[in-house]
Amino acid sequence: LAAPQGALAVFAITAETAAGLDSQVAQHFGHAPYFVLADVADGQVTGAVSLVNPFAEAHEPGQIPDFIHRQGAEVMLSGGMGARAIDFFNQAGVRTATGASGTVRQALERYLAGALTPAAPCAEGAGHDHGHGHGDGCSHG
Repeated sequence: LAAPQGALAVFAITAETAAGLDSQVAQHFGHAPYFVLADVADGQVTGAVSLVNPFAEAHEPGQIPDFIHRQGAEVMLSGGMGARAIDFFNQAGVRTATGASGTVRQALERYLAGALTPAAPCAEGAGHDHGHGHGDGCSHG
């Protein structure tokens, strides 16, 4: 659903550094070191701030989606995301999209252009091993 013209939407994007829109998108949602909160109006980014992920090292299911929801985010973009996180976001009314890559700015532009798909959980298995030996959210090998 597109936001009405003139409406402000708040996006949260996983990020590897505190470089804001110029940061690389973090590929693993739960272990992203940072989140960028970006304000978007009329399809244009009007502001952005980087937040440290307080749960990057250790978290319980639902803590990070709750943290993002409390920041006022309406849309969450990430490289990859597990099914439980997607469920928590859905329950909170936050839209999710995965497959984001490149810089945070590029991921936002692709989402706004309709090029990112709604989130589908990565094939992590029901156990959701928090040891995670993989580099990104979906390319398990």
